[in-house]
Amino acid sequence: MNMTAIGAIYKFEMARAWRTLAQTIAAPVISTCLYFVVFGSAIGSRIDEVDGISYGSFIVPGLIMLSVLTQSISNSAFGIYFPKFTGTIYEVLSAPLSFLEIVVGYVCAAASKSIILGLLILGTAHFFVDVTISHPFWMLFFLVLTALTFSLFGFLIGIWAESFEELQRIPLLIVTPLAFLGGSFYSISMLPPIWQKISMLNPVVYLISGFRWSFYNQADVKVSTSLIIIGCILAICIYLTYLVFKTGYKLKP
Repeated sequence: MNMTAIGAIYKFEMARAWRTLAQTIAAPVISTCLYFVVFGSAIGSRIDEVDGISYGSFIVPGLIMLSVLTQSISNSAFGIYFPKFTGTIYEVLSAPLSFLEIVVGYVCAAASKSIILGLLILGTAHFFVDVTISHPFWMLFFLVLTALTFSLFGFLIGIWAESFEELQRIPLLIVTPLAFLGGSFYSISMLPPIWQKISMLNPVVYLISGFRWSFYNQADVKVSTSLIIIGCILAICIYLTYLVFKTGYKLKP
């Protein structure tokens, strides 16, 4: 594997993030702080506890996962779409690089930005509520795995999209609603039985549930099930990416 080429793509994408620091890092952190103020303080003052955890603390894993999901997709999708838009993608494709090296460079850069953002939000949360991490290793594992999985998903969206409007269509119309309905701000056990069963069809439920377990030992579904679901999503994204480069879908004229 050509680590020099991967490093070049990675450094270029990370440099772009530092040039747009207010957009890629500051804006999501500020938005999350507003969530803490509105949900943690205003609504949290009316809700004592959820599963024995104060409401302000309970929503921390959900808020982190919400930001990581959306930013992973956004960073990766824009990272590969913009070279397509400007035509510089053909320079990358004509370079002596395998499709694996191209994907690793772009996806790892997008995932790195999301992981940094997630850790910053976690640090910011300590200024608003008490946060306990029962399983630090599993917390980092879920964070990294989710960032990589959805960065790869965003990479596919960036290749599929033919306009900036299409670039935002799936994240806004599908991913964000699923994240809000996936237990970011509540426990699935609080829903009526029929809605609990319907919620189990939402893959984001398993991501947030597993991530919340790493904090408070509380989960809506089994941790092993969460890992299996994330693994399946990752496997599907890897296979679709392989098909994209094998067939040249929307990459070759």
